[in-house]
Amino acid sequence: MIIIVISYLWGDNLLRLIGATDANLSLAHDYGFIIYAMMPLALVQNTLASIIRADGSPRYAMCAMLVGAVLNIIGDPVAIFALGLEIKGAAYATILGQFVSFMICVLYLRRSKTFKISLKSFRPDAGILKRVMALGTSSFLTQLSIVVITVINNILLVKYGAASAYGADIPLAAFVVIMKLFQIVLNIAIGIAAGAQPIVGYNYGAGKYDRVQELLKLIIRWTVIVCVICTVLFEAFPLVFIRMFGADGELYTRFAVLCLRIYLSLIVFTCVQKVCAIFLQSIGYAKAAAPLSVLRDVLLIVFSLIVPIFGGVTGIFWAAPIADIIAISITGVVMVRLWKTLERKKQQNLNRCSWTAKDMVYLQAENKSKGISFRCSR
Repeated sequence: MIIIVISYLWGDNLLRLIGATDANLSLAHDYGFIIYAMMPLALVQNTLASIIRADGSPRYAMCAMLVGAVLNIIGDPVAIFALGLEIKGAAYATILGQFVSFMICVLYLRRSKTFKISLKSFRPDAGILKRVMALGTSSFLTQLSIVVITVINNILLVKYGAASAYGADIPLAAFVVIMKLFQIVLNIAIGIAAGAQPIVGYNYGAGKYDRVQELLKLIIRWTVIVCVICTVLFEAFPLVFIRMFGADGELYTRFAVLCLRIYLSLIVFTCVQKVCAIFLQSIGYAKAAAPLSVLRDVLLIVFSLIVPIFGGVTGIFWAAPIADIIAISITGVVMVRLWKTLERKKQQNLNRCSWTAKDMVYLQAENKSKGISFRCSR
């Protein structure tokens, strides 16, 4: 509700602050002033989807989100073209999908498996909040850093773009397209890591460190496979992806293709670095997970401010691969140390259970008279 009040009172000023130009301010205004109204329900829906997954119903949560997405996809052309609502039609289609997803998630509360909602459920508990915030900090910072990067880059693109042959609007439009592609790939990688979180956490808590290591290898392997495929497609057929979002003239197309190839060239490093931070979060290493989750983004902001001074507007895009190389190098050092820690813990478990058959027979005979039974498991 606070976000709604701020958005409606100072919406246009905020849009200008994050890079809106005279050419696109009216469109951003028309779209934003409709979207703002659904913000509380959209945020609650995302929260409920996470709760539903944790309650053991991931398919229900997925279906709730898919129904909203499909309604949005179908509603866009209907509202924009058939009803002639243009940009406002896109906004109405979006909030329709969000509202339906919200209602599906709310209906789940009547059939939840492990909890029941009551007034007591909304009473803050400092102990629970402390644990949740500690483990959720890295995810929060990851999402927040994407917003900060987008805002800073928008401002820089307008500034340096206006001084180039491309103008302010071409770099801004190209960046929006590239960030959409970037977020699609990143979200797939985050989905792999987040989907493994409960399994990783369970096995780590149970002391099954060999399984934790296998899970880490699986997460990284599939993240690399997805990212390499996407990178090959982006580098080989950039024009196809640019045209998926619409192309406005040869100058825009040429700039967008060049910057897409630059910005997404090392997305495999970006995704591996992010999933490693999520992995650390899932085993309770919150102090290491939080810095790693924003490491690449902090570096990106720094280089986005520095590189364009020498490279102009395209330097903003070159900042990404530079940040990726440094971030993955630091993350690699952290993960190697973690691997050694897991190896040490695994060996300690083996040492505790390294009884010979003769030892076991002797101990069982010794304790049988005392009514003590035991078993040693790996």
